[in-house]
Amino acid sequence: MKDYGFFRVAAAAPSVKPSDVKYNLEQIVLQADAADAAGVSLLVFPELSVTGYTCADLFGQQLLLRGAEDVIEQLKTKSLGWNATIIVGVPVPFMGRLYNCAAVISRGHIHGLVPKIYLPDYNEFYEGRWFSSGKDFMPELATVFYAGEQVELSPLQMFKIGKAVVAVEICEDLWTPLPPSSYHALCGATVIANLSASNEVLLKHAYRKDLISNQSARTSSAYVYASSGFGESTQDLVFAGSSVICENGSVLAENERFQTSGSFIIADVDLEKLDALRRKQSTFGAVAPDGMSSAGLRPLYNIADLGNAADTDFESALYRYIEPLPFVPGGNPAELDSRAREIISIQVAGLATRLSHINCKTAVIGISGGLDSTLALLVTVMAFDKLGLDRRGVYGVTMPGFGTTDRTYNNAISLMQSLGITLQEIPIGAAVMQHFSDIGQNPDNHDVTYENSQARERTQILMDLANKLGGIVVGTGDLSELALGWATYNGDHMSMYGVNAGVPKTLVRYLVGWASANYFATTGSGASAVLNDIIDTPISPELIPAGKDGEILQKTEDLVGPYELHDFFLYNFFRFGYTPDKLFFLAKKAHGGYPDYVIRKWLRTFLRRFFNQQFKRSCLPDGPKVGSVALSPRGDLRMPSDASSNLWLSDASLAD
Repeated sequence: MKDYGFFRVAAAAPSVKPSDVKYNLEQIVLQADAADAAGVSLLVFPELSVTGYTCADLFGQQLLLRGAEDVIEQLKTKSLGWNATIIVGVPVPFMGRLYNCAAVISRGHIHGLVPKIYLPDYNEFYEGRWFSSGKDFMPELATVFYAGEQVELSPLQMFKIGKAVVAVEICEDLWTPLPPSSYHALCGATVIANLSASNEVLLKHAYRKDLISNQSARTSSAYVYASSGFGESTQDLVFAGSSVICENGSVLAENERFQTSGSFIIADVDLEKLDALRRKQSTFGAVAPDGMSSAGLRPLYNIADLGNAADTDFESALYRYIEPLPFVPGGNPAELDSRAREIISIQVAGLATRLSHINCKTAVIGISGGLDSTLALLVTVMAFDKLGLDRRGVYGVTMPGFGTTDRTYNNAISLMQSLGITLQEIPIGAAVMQHFSDIGQNPDNHDVTYENSQARERTQILMDLANKLGGIVVGTGDLSELALGWATYNGDHMSMYGVNAGVPKTLVRYLVGWASANYFATTGSGASAVLNDIIDTPISPELIPAGKDGEILQKTEDLVGPYELHDFFLYNFFRFGYTPDKLFFLAKKAHGGYPDYVIRKWLRTFLRRFFNQQFKRSCLPDGPKVGSVALSPRGDLRMPSDASSNLWLSDASLAD
């Protein structure tokens, strides 16, 4: 079975009874059996889960410590039947001291004991009364005979499980200015396990979740956090079993707190994604917080190879949400509103800065009545408003051609009138026909020359008009069109500032809707009604004549493919370098409504066009970057125009 770079992890919150190690063993085994049956490769239990965290001075009792060691020995035996590696919390005595440890167990062995470094002795915590710090074993690790075998004892340990490199920190370690996990990640750990016993007080849960999420983002890691739950002593504190799994700042799974029975959560973390992000971020791993290079730190770690990960069937079930529209926040109107406001603000600020820098008070923009030119116009008007410039300095030019429909023409006119800009109508039919005559093009042959001649004529008009007016041409092409090369070279491909260069097609509609509802509802003099109809208009370049009753025959997505698929491919291919087979696998999960052969067809189209059309992106006009995916040759994409796509197109997953 293919793993597609995924690694299944789980965080457990078992029911415990303080000091009842037999009961606790039963609960650990119960959850380990269930997690193993679910194909989990790594299962993390809470801090001191073998004994219970709240044993207090009972940690000084030899019987409790021997009982805990006996549990670990039994878990070693049990682990022979599990594919999952488990990490449990246990007190470990050594050389007259006691250490709060994580025991890493799989396939009949303890592969390491990782002691807690930072011991809280403030507010409700008093750990220094019973435990010593793991700093005793830094940088030199110790070897202890425990639960029937020689085991390494040190915080500086990592554990290879298949493609994952796992490291451990314990509870308070995360809450410090320099968490051990920062060093672990710098030295190669991709999965951080945190065994915790974090009690509940007002507002602590939100802070704790942010802490976990932010640390996973800073370290570009997966973070598996398991905290104590039902059964811990409530003498002074309440534990709710808060378990969270994060990946690079995103919460993949969290449990329901305050349950009265044991539970665990599962998530599939994407190791390939984390590796790609680390490779791309040049500052990652360059230097450790103390000034030492990460390469210098790595030899301090003991790295244990635990063998293969579990043979997990990710095809049948994938425990992570795959966003079908990665550029558009889904299901949360407040987040969408915030995102749209931010993006449009970036676009407006970019154009306003350019206009101010060149002391320009005139902008020329071609208005087709479609979504892209509408968004560019709205941004331009908002930039003029921001600078206190007269909107009449915005020249909207509609240039009807052979395929222009009444709907888009009327919407273009109505929109410009409602916004109070200067409207110009310059039909291109006669000029294009003269051009056809000049180059010997049969006007009945609706080929690429027929189409591109119209696009270039429109661009010539806009450029020359801008020269005449002392203004700049504001481009309308979007990020998706740039990715596919779906633009006429030196036609709509060109402008003097491309405000939509960082905005993908799937997001344009939302941005126009947001602007309609939040800005132009009060400043547009009736623009909102027109904008709503533009939003509902099918996407088309309108370069060939319409059909009967004005039917649009040239629908872009029929020709080049659904933009929701192409934007999905673009985001995941560009950001994480996913292979075609992984893109296909993820697209099936996210866009299950498409048959497999359709996804393959458009994935081939995307890959072929992305490579073949790079020459258009190599000479892009300036435009603002607004998200994590940008294709400017001066910014995020340095790619040869002559690169071959054969390696990607030959991927077996693309064969029908």
